[in-house]
Amino acid sequence: MIHPSADVHSTSIGEATRIWQFVVVLAQARIGSDCNICAHVLIENDVVIGDRVTVKSGVQLWDGLRVEDDVFIGPNVTFSNDKFPRSRQYLASPLSTHVAAGASLGAGCTILPGLSIGQNAMVGAGAVVTRSVPANAIVVGNPARIVGYVEADRRAPMDGRVASDAPLQPTRVKGVTLHRLPRVTDIRGSLTVGEFERSVPFPARRYFMVFDVPSVETRGEHAHHTCHQFLVCVRGQLSVVADDGTNREEFVLDRPDLGLHLPPRVWGIQYKYSADAVLLVFASHYYDADDYIRDYDQFLGLVGARP
Repeated sequence: MIHPSADVHSTSIGEATRIWQFVVVLAQARIGSDCNICAHVLIENDVVIGDRVTVKSGVQLWDGLRVEDDVFIGPNVTFSNDKFPRSRQYLASPLSTHVAAGASLGAGCTILPGLSIGQNAMVGAGAVVTRSVPANAIVVGNPARIVGYVEADRRAPMDGRVASDAPLQPTRVKGVTLHRLPRVTDIRGSLTVGEFERSVPFPARRYFMVFDVPSVETRGEHAHHTCHQFLVCVRGQLSVVADDGTNREEFVLDRPDLGLHLPPRVWGIQYKYSADAVLLVFASHYYDADDYIRDYDQFLGLVGARP
């Protein structure tokens, strides 16, 4: 359906797509099926839009934009394709911006050029996105920062109500477990201990520590083919998101007698570091760059979670 007041030159428009009042679509633009393009939208030539995309009123889609299936673009979202624009001075080719499947862009947010918005990510209303957004992340503010992850239920730390004979707690994420490590406290201070292949469920060949992390930074964002990891926040606190491709859960690590086991083929993210946070990680294998899975879409394919 194309409204009589729309100015549509493209013939590459999928079935059941609706184009409303005063929309301008240039000749080379490609629009998928079952899309809803609301009033007062401009779509330039080098724009590709997938299926079931909603573009609300007052949006301009400039050359270089790629929008995958099931994306929601809220009213007055602003895109750009040139970092240093000058009147009548043009780039040889515009910077490309990519919005992955299922992402939602809130009303009035601004997306700087050359960035990627990850699968199922959510950008809050009015946010100014200056860096690429990972899959499933929720970002708000100016500049936009990560404040959460979609469908990641927040799991509070273990507390004194956990029975002494049940130091291990399963989670919804496949293979991920929370561990309460022994803690001894007396007048001389406190001690906590872990034993490999007992309280730490594998032999460790490597450890590393993460500290002095700016609170806006996100670390991890990868999985492993074979390496197990055991995370302990020995000072301060941080949040860890574990994702098996089907279930996603967020864990708060805020004391040195609480450990989190991340097995292979679980996507791990660490963020919300306190200023004094120190994260200690034990790894079952020596460092091997080939053991890392750094692309979330590739990870979904490996665990069989991608259609």
